[in-house]
Amino acid sequence: MLPSSATTTRFHVELIKPSHYDDEGYVIQWVKAWIPSNSLASLYGLTRAADQSGVLGEGVRIEVNAYDETNTVVPVKRIIRRIRDNGGRGLVCLVGVQSNQFPRAMDLARRFRAAGLQVVMGGFHVSGSLAMLPGVPPELQEAMDLGVTLFAGEAEEHFTDLLRAADEGRLEPLYNHMAELPDLQGKTMPYLPPEVARRYAPMPGTFDAGRGCPFLCSFCTIINVQGRKSRFRDPDDIEQLLRANLVHGIRHYFITDDNFARNRNWEPIFERIAALRRELGVKLNFTIQVDTMCHTLPGFVTKARAAGVSRVFIGLESVNADNLKSAHKKQNKIANYRNMLLAWQQQRVTTYCGYILGFPDDTPERILNDIETIKRELPLDILEFFCLTPLPGSADHQALHAKGAPLDPDLNRYDLEHVCTTHPRMSAQEWQGVYRRAWDSYYSLEHLETLMRRAAAFRRNPKRIMEIALEFYGCFRFERVHPLQGGFLRRKIRTERRSELPIEPVWVFYPRRVREVATTYGGLLAYAWRVWRLYRRVREDTRRPGYRYVDQAMQPIDETIDEGSEARPATRSAAA
Repeated sequence: MLPSSATTTRFHVELIKPSHYDDEGYVIQWVKAWIPSNSLASLYGLTRAADQSGVLGEGVRIEVNAYDETNTVVPVKRIIRRIRDNGGRGLVCLVGVQSNQFPRAMDLARRFRAAGLQVVMGGFHVSGSLAMLPGVPPELQEAMDLGVTLFAGEAEEHFTDLLRAADEGRLEPLYNHMAELPDLQGKTMPYLPPEVARRYAPMPGTFDAGRGCPFLCSFCTIINVQGRKSRFRDPDDIEQLLRANLVHGIRHYFITDDNFARNRNWEPIFERIAALRRELGVKLNFTIQVDTMCHTLPGFVTKARAAGVSRVFIGLESVNADNLKSAHKKQNKIANYRNMLLAWQQQRVTTYCGYILGFPDDTPERILNDIETIKRELPLDILEFFCLTPLPGSADHQALHAKGAPLDPDLNRYDLEHVCTTHPRMSAQEWQGVYRRAWDSYYSLEHLETLMRRAAAFRRNPKRIMEIALEFYGCFRFERVHPLQGGFLRRKIRTERRSELPIEPVWVFYPRRVREVATTYGGLLAYAWRVWRLYRRVREDTRRPGYRYVDQAMQPIDETIDEGSEARPATRSAAA
């Protein structure tokens, strides 16, 4: 930053990543959140770089604060006072706003605009809606009518111009840079200061090694916001970030590429990180997202492990070929699922798989039967369930919007947990009900025992299965929140409620909150005790001399056998 002096003036930048509301209208917030925001880190890095380069002129210092509302109570009054005391020189940025976060972002924006502050909003909802819909949708027009500036696209090559415009009081209602996606070589890396990173558990770093995905999944917004061309960073930039963060004790990273396996620079990046780990003798750990064909890339899985990848998220989506076809997810080959998962298990990498409920061919019975197939035949660890949601920015939403199909008008429900449209074979109640039953089925104690025994067979600590089950299923069942929005110790602020709902009086809110906490954490502790006892029994069994465990899911499949053969996994698609 520029040195402070009597002639130094300040421009305040307040970066806020909004959360979203639960079913009762309260902000979903934790003492410690789990998933860091790369959008927040990207904007923080860009703001810091703008200050260091003096983009607002000699003697002007940019002071930046960052807040992730999933783990921080946004100090709205303090922000207003800080910028007002500075003569109004400042900008509030609502960053990375997803569709389900848009109502909360608007409630925050109204408070800042009522105080006369400049507000800009960007993220997937703004970018996706403008990319895929004709004209400006009503909720975005409402934001502009309120005086909120909308920013569509990626900020790397345009953020300094935005800051100058804000400093000079000439912000435009809309900046649309969707046709100008930047290359990433040499661009500013995402960065979260340690005081912000400490609010996550564990203390993470986050960066995107690349952007874009070549596939055409109809439910996906990534391809319409970040494009289908692979854009990637240089290993030098990533190494510099890792070295800088290590000074602050940051060793765990979430690489936010939607599909790291399609990052054309994956191999030199993995090799550079592996070399850095050897040089420093530090166990850097990474979580990445990949597709189901990643194991066919020569050396991908082994080099990922050598680089410290310990967790991998895979978009499994379905074990029904017709469902995958309807979503244009042709890259998923069901017959290869088992060998792909075994490749990761053999490297002792924990596998997280996403599974979507609500494809046109789905019924409650078929969904539950398919989950039984997964439990029996696929050696994955964690299965996360999502309702098929027509997210603004996806081809699904574009098609339904063009047809005038029923779409839930409440964007807060577009969180992949709620039913937002109609289904040809299920009522909304049946669809929502089978979503809940799917979690209960996969995380039954019987199946958790199987997962623990498989983990031990692959020379992994079965205790990790217990911990993950408590985090993922515990968050869903007892906190009633999807684990991707989860954290440790839910925080509810009485006055931070959706603007359309009344603020409850203290004599109503606090007694009910005490009962909620007792019920939630009492139930969670009882469940944890049952899972702990199960883990101890499995651990004792696996330590017995001569113990060996194997099941159907652990047997490799001969991929030369025709997909319709009985030797293939017995999914409905294979049987057909």
